Amino acid sequence: MRAPALTLIDLLTGYRVTQALYVAARLAIADRLAEGPQGSEELARATGADAGALRRLLRALVSFGVFAEEADGRFALTEVGALLRDEVPGSLRAGVIFYGDQRHWNAWAKLEQSVISGETVWGPRAAHAFFEMNAKDPEGAAIFNAAMTSLTSAFDGAVMVAYDFSRLRMLVDVGGGQGALISSVLRANPGLRGILFDIPPVIDGAKARVVAGGLGDRLELVAGDIFASVPPGGDAYLLKWIIHDWDDEHSLAILRNCHRAMTPGAQLLLVERVVPERIDPSADTQSTLLADLNMLLLTGGHERTSTEYRTLLGGAGFALARIVPTATPLSVIEGTRA
Repeated sequence: MRAPALTLIDLLTGYRVTQALYVAARLAIADRLAEGPQGSEELARATGADAGALRRLLRALVSFGVFAEEADGRFALTEVGALLRDEVPGSLRAGVIFYGDQRHWNAWAKLEQSVISGETVWGPRAAHAFFEMNAKDPEGAAIFNAAMTSLTSAFDGAVMVAYDFSRLRMLVDVGGGQGALISSVLRANPGLRGILFDIPPVIDGAKARVVAGGLGDRLELVAGDIFASVPPGGDAYLLKWIIHDWDDEHSLAILRNCHRAMTPGAQLLLVERVVPERIDPSADTQSTLLADLNMLLLTGGHERTSTEYRTLLGGAGFALARIVPTATPLSVIEGTRA
């Protein structure tokens, strides 16, 4: 058993791993190693890095299983490290860059401020401030949108295994970003049609992706504002990682707009983390509660328990039908229109 002091030291130095991964992602090390094992000198020439410093970075990540060190001193990819490659199925590179980027990094440096004030690092306007900041920062918005597309790939397969979408005819993905999840659902269910709904800049960026994915005739792209209205006509409304961005007041506004757009019998599908009523030390619970702190810092939203979701849905005219767990920390929270 590891000594308590060493356990605590492991926890408090975790930020070092985040930044090591970030630098490896920025330097595209995984893409270079996809060609085969390489030494630090060769990688340094390709990246413009210092060979000695790069070797130290790579060996640190070897100790975490991200890369492997061969007997001759060259470095190679592992299954974990392969997820840092760009433009490959399941890539998490954009997600790593988002979490290591100074915008996100600097926000976490202000955690004490948020804990004391109860407000986001941007001030009392919460999520509006975060998304307005993205609108004024094209580079930051691009990093965020790419990260959401990247990170969703780690969960989408499990969501589709756990939940049966085949019985649906029209699925409306509210706040669906670049359309990664709904595209996967449509490809797996040829008889299903869909609507991807998000703000205009995001929809503009999704067009090429949808066309390239061969779904242009089955997936309609609609731009708008979730606080004004959402497209009617769906027999299910899918919101992944949307409600956790917002406090109860704003969440209710979104859910009520969905309720107004739905016909009797239509379903609401929230794909979110569900906080356990009693906290345990499992990796999934740790991940969920750290995500909750992230919402405190960035958007003013929060992760919720099943009881909190039942109350929230009831306030918008829905009944909580069931919560479908997946093989990841996410669950599908199914609501029916009352």
